[in-house]
Amino acid sequence: MTPFIWLQIIAYLVILLVLAKPLGSFMARVFQGERTFMSPVLGPVERFIYRIIGVKPQEEMDWKHTLL
Repeated sequence: MTPFIWLQIIAYLVILLVLAKPLGSFMARVFQGERTFMSPVLGPVERFIYRIIGVKPQEEMDWKHTLL
């Protein structure tokens, strides 16, 4: 393998290790339903889409509701 390929592999691993902790904590907040830095921007868009398609976010839906 050429030195350029090794440099790419090392750069990929460094970027992966640097982003693992912040991305993991962001995903944990999203999955727990907590507020994130994207909430003020995407929250209204999400509620608008829910209103258009008739989804009630507080209600749990089984597969039959999702199918329709």
